[in-house]
Amino acid sequence: MSTAEKSVEAGATPAIEESNTLAEAETSLPAPTDAPGKAPVGLKWRCSPGFITLVVGFGVATDLFVYSSIIPVIPFQLERLGYSTGVASELTGWLLFVFSGGLAAFTIPIAWVSERYGLRKSPLIVAMLVLIGSQIMFMEAPIYAVMCIARVLQGFASTMVWVVGMALLCDNVPPDSMGKYIGMAMSGMSAGTLAGPPIGGAIYTRFGFRGPFIFGMGVAVLDLIGRILVIERKEALRWGYDPLAVQETADEEKQGEPTATPDSGPVTAPSLLQVITRLFKSSRAAVIMVICVLYGIIYAAMEPTLPLHLQDIWGLNSSKVGLIYLGSAVPSLLSSPLAGWLSDRQGVEWICALCLSLGFVWYLVLIVQKSLALFIVAYVLESFFVGGTLSPVMTDLANISRSIEGVGFAHVYGAFNIMFSAGSTVGPVLGGQIYAHSRHGWMITILVGAGIFLVCILLSAMYMGEDPLFQRLKRRLSRTQVD
Repeated sequence: MSTAEKSVEAGATPAIEESNTLAEAETSLPAPTDAPGKAPVGLKWRCSPGFITLVVGFGVATDLFVYSSIIPVIPFQLERLGYSTGVASELTGWLLFVFSGGLAAFTIPIAWVSERYGLRKSPLIVAMLVLIGSQIMFMEAPIYAVMCIARVLQGFASTMVWVVGMALLCDNVPPDSMGKYIGMAMSGMSAGTLAGPPIGGAIYTRFGFRGPFIFGMGVAVLDLIGRILVIERKEALRWGYDPLAVQETADEEKQGEPTATPDSGPVTAPSLLQVITRLFKSSRAAVIMVICVLYGIIYAAMEPTLPLHLQDIWGLNSSKVGLIYLGSAVPSLLSSPLAGWLSDRQGVEWICALCLSLGFVWYLVLIVQKSLALFIVAYVLESFFVGGTLSPVMTDLANISRSIEGVGFAHVYGAFNIMFSAGSTVGPVLGGQIYAHSRHGWMITILVGAGIFLVCILLSAMYMGEDPLFQRLKRRLSRTQVD
C-alpha cells in the first residue's frame, strides 16, 4: 500500500494527501514501507550530493594520478626488463597508446550496459578492483606483453570513472545546481595531473620503481572505500529519505524529475544504434561532440611542443619546464568549480563562450617570444580559462540527456569520452609534426590552435544551451527592426 493511500485511510487532510501524491509522482520509486530493513549507518551523508561529488571527484583525481605518476617510471621498468634506452622510449609510447585504445574500446559497451541495466555503483567498485589488480600486474610484469595488458585494464577502469562516475553524479545532484557539482568533480582532473608526476618521481627516487605503484594502490584503496560507502538516491528513497528534498526547496524540486533507475533488472531502453541516431540527430548534441574533439586537440597539442619551445627560446631544463606546468595547473583547480557555479546562474552558453574567448586571447599571446615572464603569465591564464570550459560543456551534455528520450547520462558521457580521446590522440601528433617540420613550428602550432578556438567559439554561440547566444541576438535584432 502506498504512502498516499495510507494517508487517506487515516483521515489525512487534502493538503497532506496532495503533498504525498506529488512526492510519489516525482520519485516513481518504492515507498518507505518497502525498505529492506533498518536504514544503514550514515544514510544521510552517504547519499548526499556533496559526498557523491567528493567520491566522483576523487575518482577522477585517482585516475589521473595513477596514469601520470607511473609515466616517469615506465622507461626504467623497461630497462629493468632488458630493453635499451632507445627501445624503452619507443615502447613507452606504445604503452600510452594501448591505454588510449582500452579507453576507446570499452567506452561504448560500458555506457550501453550502464544505462540498459541502470548500473552505477557496482561497476565503479569493479573498476577500482581492476585498477588495483592492473597496478600489481604492471609492477611485477615479467615481459612487455603483460605490461600492455595491464595498461588496457587501466583504460577500462578509467572509462568507468568518466562514463559511469559522471552518470552517478548527475543522477544524484539537484538538476538546477548540476554545473556547480560537475565543476567541483572536474577539479579532480587538475589535482590528479598536478600531483602525479612530482609525487611519482619523488617516491621512485626514494623507494625504487615499486614505490609509485604501491603508493598508487594506497590511493586507489581510499577511492574504493569511498565508492563502497556511496548510497544512491534510488536506494535512499527506499528508507523514506530523499537527499534532493533536503538539498533544494520545494519549488526547485518541481523543476526537474529524478533520473534514477530501478535497482535491479533491465530497463526499457533503445538499442545502441537508436541511441547514437537520436543523439546525433540533435544539432545541439552533435555540435557539443565536435567541440569535445576540438577541445581535446587544443588541450593536447602543446604537450610535445611546449618543453621544446621553452628549451629552444629560453634554454629551460626539464625541472624548470615542470615548474611552469605545475604553475598552470594550480589555477585550474579553481576554474572548473567557478565555471560550473556560474553556468548554473548565467547559463552554459554564456560561460562556455566567455571561457573560450578569454582563453583565445591569451593563447595568441603565447606567440610572443620577447619575455619569459609574459609567456608564463599568458600560459597560466590560458590554462585557467580553457580548464573552465569543461564544466559548462559537461553540464550541457547532462541537459541534452534529459531532453532526448532514451538517451541517458552514461550515453552522453560515453560519447564525450570517445570524442575527447580522439582529439587528445590527434593533438600531440599534429603539434609534434608541425613543430618538427617547420622553421616557425611554434607560431604555426599556435595559429592552428587559434583557428580551432574560433571554430569552438562560433559553434558554442550558435548551438550551446537551451537558448543559444545567436538566437538571442537574432531576436533582439528583429525587435529592433520592428521598433
